[in-house]
Amino acid sequence: MEFNPVKLINKKKTGENLTEDELKFFIGSYLDNKIPEYQMSALLMAIYFKGMKIEEIQTLTQIYIESGKRITFPNFATVDKHSTGGVGDKISIVLAPIVAACGGKIPMISGRGLGHTGGTLDKLESIPGFRTDFSEAQFKKMVDEVGFSIICQSQELVPADKRIYALRDVTGTVESLPLITASIMSKKIAEGAKNLIIDLKVGSGAFMKNLENAQKLAELLIATGEKFGQKVSVVFSNMNSPLGNYIGNALEIKECIEYLQDKRLSDIHELTNTLAVEMLYLTGNTVNRKEATSLVEKVLQNGKALECFRKSISAQGGDPRVCDDTTLLPQSKYEIPIIAGSSGWIKSIDSQKIGYALVELGAGRKALDSKLDYGTGAYLPFKIGDKIEKGCELGKIYCNNKHTGIAVADQVNNFYLFSDKKINSQKIILKVINYKISPAQKS
Repeated sequence: MEFNPVKLINKKKTGENLTEDELKFFIGSYLDNKIPEYQMSALLMAIYFKGMKIEEIQTLTQIYIESGKRITFPNFATVDKHSTGGVGDKISIVLAPIVAACGGKIPMISGRGLGHTGGTLDKLESIPGFRTDFSEAQFKKMVDEVGFSIICQSQELVPADKRIYALRDVTGTVESLPLITASIMSKKIAEGAKNLIIDLKVGSGAFMKNLENAQKLAELLIATGEKFGQKVSVVFSNMNSPLGNYIGNALEIKECIEYLQDKRLSDIHELTNTLAVEMLYLTGNTVNRKEATSLVEKVLQNGKALECFRKSISAQGGDPRVCDDTTLLPQSKYEIPIIAGSSGWIKSIDSQKIGYALVELGAGRKALDSKLDYGTGAYLPFKIGDKIEKGCELGKIYCNNKHTGIAVADQVNNFYLFSDKKINSQKIILKVINYKISPAQKS
């Protein structure tokens, strides 16, 4: 059925609902290159401002899924985690090997950087030789043998989302709740994950600035998962401070390896543990959450989680020696200190602006074809509530252009606000919505 694209854009622009046929026509025509990017961008912007009803969102999710293949894992229960993105968010990279070492099976289709946030694939591809493009058969084999695999969307798996996801990044439509929902759920359903944990970031470094909007997104994700037979739990986590100590692709891989070596940072560990426990419990790998907690602790201490990550790197073409020598990761030429211009307790950090500032170094993308500089980024160990003395080192900028690095260091310094009165530290886990497993599902 043929429709006029301009009329459909105008229809959504005025807040009307698009029918299944209209959405199928528009998305299908765009994939066939019959509708140009500027018209697709216009529709995305109309959706951004006017939103979509849950039925429209679920229809869009279905169209995304049906635009390509759907993978199934009939022999075991699968689980995945998705993060809505945040500055320094590297959790998938440590979470997957931990859960796999505990017996979980994690098929993970991940994305690249969006806006001010880094992408899991970009970080993994900073490992020399690491590949994320694999066939369905290779993907399934790695999940079976290693326990997990993190790959990119192929042309065959959810191609509609692959193209629209990239377009959202450069059209200012990243934060649209309907588009976020369809993007997340289509990938997670198509990749074969029957159970899903959402790490829903809230705060200055996240797309969701407050818990109220995050709750709305959670409801859309849970309802859409239920529509497609997927169990979904949601963990709301604090993104007012950058996560961990490092921001930047290779720098975050270094931090992940150190964590899997059992060198723990409190925020990374608390969030990782919460997500891992829920993933193991939801799939029936453990009888209860207490047992899951003990199992996670065990694989970190005995090195099995790190060994699982090493196996994954080898399976995906990377150099596993980085697990023993992180200097094999891309390095930057310069380290620029960030010197605190004030004393006091940190009361706020504009993590989003920090993310965008680091894009200037090459740590993120300005355009679809931007080339990343894997070794660049920042070391920012202080959180809200920490006390700082004027003149001390607030952090470091890692760069390959000294002039740009100095400018970024000055910018980042300005993104920290201080108080002369004591500020309390903030908790990392804000709220959890656990999927309710019925007695019949447990048996």
